[in-house]
This record gives sequence, C-alpha cells and structure tokens, in this order.
Amino acid sequence: MKIVEAIIGLASGIAVGTGFVAFLTVLGVVPRLMQLSHSESKIRWYEGAVFTGVLFGIYLSFGDLPASLPVIVLIIWGLFHGIFIGLLAAALTEVLNVFPLLFKRVGIESYLFPLLMALAIGKVAGSLFQWVLFVR
Repeated sequence: MKIVEAIIGLASGIAVGTGFVAFLTVLGVVPRLMQLSHSESKIRWYEGAVFTGVLFGIYLSFGDLPASLPVIVLIIWGLFHGIFIGLLAAALTEVLNVFPLLFKRVGIESYLFPLLMALAIGKVAGSLFQWVLFVR
C-alpha cells in the first residue's frame, strides 16, 4: 500500500508542478503583470517572490509547526489569498481560449470536446477519490 501511495504522491506532485509551470510560462502571468504595472526592471524581484512563495507553500503543506497569528496578520494573509485566487481565475479563463487555437493549429479540432470532458471528469473523479478516502 505504501508503494501505491508513493506513486500517487509522485504523480500528484508532477501534475501540480506541471500546472504551476504552465501557469507561469504558457499563460505568461508574470510577464503580463510586469507589463501592466510597468515594472519590467524588477524581474529579479518577481523571480524571488515566486521562488520564495513556492518554498513557503511547501513548508506550509508539509510542516507541522503550529502558528498562532494576530488578527491583522490573518487579514493580510486573507487578502493575499484573495489576490491569488482572482489571478488564478483570470488565468484559467485564458486557458480555455488556448485549447481551441492549439487544436485548430495541430489539426485535431474534433478531439476538443472529448479533451475538455476528460479534464472535467478527471477533476470530479479525483475530488471524489480524495473525499471518500481521506476526508471521511
């Protein structure tokens, strides 16, 4: 059973990592933010922020250090979460425009609907699997 859990964990990590890299590169979120804010000269700061955010997220996911934070810190934390979710939602709406263009250029337009259905069904199946096995 431990081997199956390790394989599932590895596959999940690869999927999340690939999604994150796609989020940053294919969608061009960071370059677009730099363009909109006219801060192209601060690219090192953006790189550092992404790198620090990833490391901090990994620590929060796997660390077991309890933290008691003041209310003001929680408010700022919630603000950052809201900004992230808003940017993620905007980026995901852009992704839906990428699939039809990509499939048209490659010449496999007839497979667009099955791909989108597979993505949706896979998301639902994965959520149910996680909920049934781990949340109960």
